[in-house]
Amino acid sequence: MEFKRVVVTGLGALTPIGNTVPEYWNGLINGVSGAAFIKSFDVSKFKTKFACEVKNFDAEGFLGRKEARKLDPFVQYALFSTEEAVKDAGLDFGKLDTSRIGVIWGSGIGGLKTFLDEVVNFAKGDGTPKFNPFFIPKMIADIAPGHISIKYGLRGPNFTTVSACASSNNSLIDAFNYLRLGKANMFITGGSEAIINEAGIGGFNAMHALSTRNDDPSTASRPFDLDRDGFVAGEGAGTIILEELGHALKRGAKIYAEMVGGGMSADAYHMTAPHPDGLGASLVMKAALEDAGLTPADVDYVNVHGTSTPIGDPQEVKAIQDAFGDRVYDINISSTKSMTGHLLGAAGAVEAIASILALKNGIIPPTINHFTDDPAFDPRINFTFNTAQKRDINVVQSNGFGFGGHNASVIFKKYQQ
Repeated sequence: MEFKRVVVTGLGALTPIGNTVPEYWNGLINGVSGAAFIKSFDVSKFKTKFACEVKNFDAEGFLGRKEARKLDPFVQYALFSTEEAVKDAGLDFGKLDTSRIGVIWGSGIGGLKTFLDEVVNFAKGDGTPKFNPFFIPKMIADIAPGHISIKYGLRGPNFTTVSACASSNNSLIDAFNYLRLGKANMFITGGSEAIINEAGIGGFNAMHALSTRNDDPSTASRPFDLDRDGFVAGEGAGTIILEELGHALKRGAKIYAEMVGGGMSADAYHMTAPHPDGLGASLVMKAALEDAGLTPADVDYVNVHGTSTPIGDPQEVKAIQDAFGDRVYDINISSTKSMTGHLLGAAGAVEAIASILALKNGIIPPTINHFTDDPAFDPRINFTFNTAQKRDINVVQSNGFGFGGHNASVIFKKYQQ
């Protein structure tokens, strides 16, 4: 069968370096760090005292006090970024067949803050179960797309993908596949995460996964730097409107880019550590290229997973070298997590937006906070260190890898009629 073409017609973002897409993009190309000391709870006894928090977000101003109290922050973030994307896409759902518009959303953890608060309140009591009636519907990871569909009256496919830090890349791939198979006309897709709380920071500290560079938080996320010591936790949301091309053209939509492929694989190696030779990561990039009908020679920029961990960054570099061969010296590589921190289940969506805007604007966002070359990496590879670079871009690839060995990679191409 002949696949339908799928295009990007709307974007929305709530990130640690900007609460709208223009603010986010401006932060990216100017190398702004979103890392700072945590303000949302007392960190005095924690190993890591900083993170990339969302700033100046007024949930009650956006939703109203009553509604905001019913929603975990990860859902609040999802609704906020989605509203921007819906407006950006110029959508009037009253004029569209909402039975063919769906929502597929990614979140690695869901309502962690809600779960923490309810369990702590129970533990402080006398054993009597006095739980908030909104506890379960606030917490469950699938509730964000439910709320999005309710708000806009969308009756197409609706679910959440959960694959740790690959979650929203998987949501994009699922939406892409439904659209190109003709199962729907449009999807609101992306991801959100809100884990900057005592349980999130304490849990990742216990794994020795987070940077502990408390003397200099703004430079703590150092992908591919010799002195990287762990990732920096981030939070927020990214929304992408994916649409079947014919449907988009019929309603006169503006088109950012075309989504042309997605790949998925598993490391089948370890609960949290990536395969040391990058086998799963290499496989997923090759699978995405094959799905898109492209070769390594077609790719200009790879937005890497690049978390700034001692074991994660080297395996991804090995994987890129294996997947791209000599082409690796001709492409740009960068990790926007150096600025946003690691948004876990929302990372794929937020980084896909960075990739789409790089494609549209011909600018590669940098990998900031690079101070010392790691001799383990080939110096001929262009990591786009510290400064954004202008480049004519036709194809971008964006990677996401998660605990459990989940890998997902997506590819966008400059739209041509």
